[in-house]
Amino acid sequence: MSLQGKVAVVTGGAGALGLATVRALLEDGARVALVDLDALRLDTLSRFLRGERIVVAADVADGSAVRAAHERVAADLGPVDILVNAAGASSEAGLGDTDESTWRRILATRVSGTFLWSRAVMPGMLARGWGRIVNLSGEGSASAPGGPADASASGAIASLTAALAREGAARGVTANAIAPSFVRSQSAGGHLGDAQVRQILSTIPAGRFGEPEEFAHAVRFFASPSSGFVTGQTLRLDGGLHLS
Repeated sequence: MSLQGKVAVVTGGAGALGLATVRALLEDGARVALVDLDALRLDTLSRFLRGERIVVAADVADGSAVRAAHERVAADLGPVDILVNAAGASSEAGLGDTDESTWRRILATRVSGTFLWSRAVMPGMLARGWGRIVNLSGEGSASAPGGPADASASGAIASLTAALAREGAARGVTANAIAPSFVRSQSAGGHLGDAQVRQILSTIPAGRFGEPEEFAHAVRFFASPSSGFVTGQTLRLDGGLHLS
């Protein structure tokens, strides 16, 4: 799928899902802005990428920082055609163990970040009659990871995605979400013991964790010209977990 000439912004670009997405979009010919709070990691990662790209250190939950980052992207690469909101924050803590700072951090990063970046780029997309917004959501099934803060953020993003889809549909702008569950980068890290890994795998019909590249391939479809009649959808990337 060719994205030659398109300009893409990927928030959370220094994370595993974001970085896999950046690589995929660059391979498809897009010019890509990697946005993340971790400036040092962004600079390091960018050296190993091929294709036209810039790195922008910004807090996605800060409205003024988002405006400044958007202005820089437009000046350096051009108007934004594709927005991938992949900046994430999560907590598996239950209600009683979720403190206010954790709650605010997760809602600010995931919900406010998605809103602020969408608000920044969507007017230009509407004016040009073409645009793609892809949001990182979360799995809503009872067997999926995450606590009440995660669940609240996921629900908010699903509703926000639907609102963006309704607003953009008649003018060539689509908005969709991807809900990954137990992707290797998120859920199969060193903090899990062998017994925990076996238990988790027993709940996934596919019998394995997902890979960041599989998330990126889903983004590729939603970002492509071929997906223009698909909007307001949330794609479960869970190996059949929702069937359990």
